[in-house]
Amino acid sequence: MFSKLLIANRGEIALRIMRAAHELGIKTVAVFSEADKESLHVLLADEKICIGPAKAIDSYLNIPNIISAALITKAEAIHPGYGFLAENPRFAEICNQEGLVFIGPSASNMRMMGDKNRARQEMKKAKLPILPGSDEIVNDFNSAAKTAKKTGFPIMLKAAAGGGGKGMRIVHSPSNLEEQYIIAQNESNSAFGNPDLYIEKYIENARHIEIQVIRDGNGQVMAFGERECSLQRKHQKILEETPSTFIDEKTRKKIIRAVETATEYIDYHSLGTFEFLVDSRKNFYFMEANTRIQVEHPITEMVYGIDLIKEQIKIAAGEKLDLKNDLYLNGHSIECRINAEDPTSFAPSPGKIEFLVFPGGEGIRIDSAAYQGWNIPPFYDSLIAKVISHALTREEAIRKIKTALEMTTVVGIKTNIPLHLNILSNSDFLKGKYDTQFLERLISKKTSR
Repeated sequence: MFSKLLIANRGEIALRIMRAAHELGIKTVAVFSEADKESLHVLLADEKICIGPAKAIDSYLNIPNIISAALITKAEAIHPGYGFLAENPRFAEICNQEGLVFIGPSASNMRMMGDKNRARQEMKKAKLPILPGSDEIVNDFNSAAKTAKKTGFPIMLKAAAGGGGKGMRIVHSPSNLEEQYIIAQNESNSAFGNPDLYIEKYIENARHIEIQVIRDGNGQVMAFGERECSLQRKHQKILEETPSTFIDEKTRKKIIRAVETATEYIDYHSLGTFEFLVDSRKNFYFMEANTRIQVEHPITEMVYGIDLIKEQIKIAAGEKLDLKNDLYLNGHSIECRINAEDPTSFAPSPGKIEFLVFPGGEGIRIDSAAYQGWNIPPFYDSLIAKVISHALTREEAIRKIKTALEMTTVVGIKTNIPLHLNILSNSDFLKGKYDTQFLERLISKKTSR
């Protein structure tokens, strides 16, 4: 096992990794930008090093500075968390070249899955069902038009190097294809430095379902029951739950077997998440695989009684996957992402937290780096906390998390807690009747009044 690891991230995920490392007896090194010198992950780490100015490109994306910080502090491994450099294969290669263990999959795995179109083709070879669409990058409008006509509208334009909902556009008819193609291409180029797009058939009223999988260097693999991630705004997840109200046991087992087979096919090591669209008849189609820990991993931990980040670290240290044979899905869990943003306009709301109270109690978990008196910087993601509930039934899990949110008090900034309470009180949500367009409809209905 490692004696020291560097956490190449910030915020709640940095604290989450720190907690797992300390429970394994591993010392931690925090890196931080000048804007984050008062952040909680900096205050609680065993060691800390400033790696640059506020902008992420100068700090959390500054590979030379991060590597230097690891070498100076004699860290043996680097955990990238999610976002920033978590899915950067070049970063993983440089870590290995410098004698540092990158806690994640191989650079070749990341490179394969980071190219979303290539991932589709590889998963097709692995017998995972994929949506109709392009077999290659559509690198000009004429190619896009031909592929769209062959696929049939509506279609989804997607960035090949994409993530986080950027470079994605739904196109319902040929009349606005060119306009949306240009927008998606420009957005992809701006976000990822890569304008490449591919096309998939767009499924109306679909569910966004993902499967957490973990596989060690000896080929032992386990995939877990699904996470329901259909509650999204502009392709950004807001609330997740497990298990899904839509997926039955037969479908669950089928998807789990397919994911385990796919990870074996590409010889995948570490944690990963396979994301699917599921239609009204429970046919599932591979969308992408994320080669890192997910924001919503706590709900899987809650229902399975497992620490996924500990397992990820142990696999990176060369240990065998040591999961009990009787590990099973127990109860229901919901996660609400609390963002520092206006609940109506969704504009970011950075600033000083004047007063803060999070609830406690049985079945409630808070993952957060926020504290009273902290100045939230305007340079990074607006996520400030994740409120998670766990109970024997979905109804109880909803009551628990609704009560927890009602008791949460944040003064000095705006948050999206009112949006969550609106969702949790909605009759269709309570019945489990929702899809990927549900939240957009809910927001549109509310603003039109």
